[in-house]
Amino acid sequence: MHIMRNVDYRRTQMTIAGYLSEHWALLILLIGLATILLSDTHLERGMLRRMAFTDGMLFIYSVSCYVESYLGNQQDYTPLRSFLSALDYSLIVFILVNIVLIMYPRHSTTFWIPAVLNCLLCFVSIKTGIVFYFTTDNHFKRGMLGYLTYYICALYLIYFIISIFQSARKRVEDYTLPVFMAATSILCLVMPLIFEDMTLHWFNITIAIDIVFYYIYILQQYTKRDSLTNLLNRQSYYIDAKKYLHSITAYVAIDMNGLKEINDRDGHLAGDLALKTLADCFWSVANHNHRVYRIGGDEYAILCKNTPEEEVKELTDRIKASLKPTGYSCSIGYAMKTPNSTLDTLYQEADAKLYAEKRKYYEESGKKRQRRP
Repeated sequence: MHIMRNVDYRRTQMTIAGYLSEHWALLILLIGLATILLSDTHLERGMLRRMAFTDGMLFIYSVSCYVESYLGNQQDYTPLRSFLSALDYSLIVFILVNIVLIMYPRHSTTFWIPAVLNCLLCFVSIKTGIVFYFTTDNHFKRGMLGYLTYYICALYLIYFIISIFQSARKRVEDYTLPVFMAATSILCLVMPLIFEDMTLHWFNITIAIDIVFYYIYILQQYTKRDSLTNLLNRQSYYIDAKKYLHSITAYVAIDMNGLKEINDRDGHLAGDLALKTLADCFWSVANHNHRVYRIGGDEYAILCKNTPEEEVKELTDRIKASLKPTGYSCSIGYAMKTPNSTLDTLYQEADAKLYAEKRKYYEESGKKRQRRP
């Protein structure tokens, strides 16, 4: 993009060595990311394809910008420069769209309409000058829609930011990297409008680094969340128990009733659906002071930070109320922290109350009780 480049009149020839010297860091990032994606067996295929596609577009964009920059330093205009400029403006939006889709993939085809419209108008501009044009002495000029690409990028970035804060099951620590990605994407598009001597490398490098960071973020999420329910997992429970040791005021133990019966009668897919439904209910009634975990099987736990007993009782009541429409049930026990409590004693006390409630449930229902191995 023209506004993202510092014109260098010393560039008199275009060579592979010249390209490598300018884009070496970017190429290392892109090749490294491609290597990781080719060997990854854990990520969903659609996400891998989008990451690989973005990787490829960044490479094409860097080559296109390098050639267009060389042509921009020549005295005479050549039509190839107009084509490459249209390609650059189009790729910037498509790259940004792919970044959004990598994080939030469930969109209809209408999501692409602004990006496709931008692409069409940029290529139409080669003949009409509606977005940009070049004078006979090879100077770049903006047309009537000269800032179209930036406006469309702004729309996608606004959507990106809104999506970040509407994401389900996210805590403050989960927002950090997505917010960083949104902020850096905004900066690499806005800063060149303020400082005209900034180079095109800012956009390429920034987006490439953001993709690598997001890959790390995904792996981090896999290590801390339960794959079935998307709740925090047992490993997160152990880490958080130490991290929030002094702020934990209550422990809530939860155990699903009748899971074995569901598995035996309707199959394990029905059992999985039941576990996910319970997780959704637990999450929907928890607040920022409640960290919800699936410990394993049909066992769940909630660590309550800075929460008085009255609020803990209200939490357990909300859990039971949220489960009523689902047809599922669970047994709950909780324990409040005392000066002499440890997390182990809290667990034991809550677990004892849970099993007292579970015995009552099976006695009243007449159902066969599932015991822990």
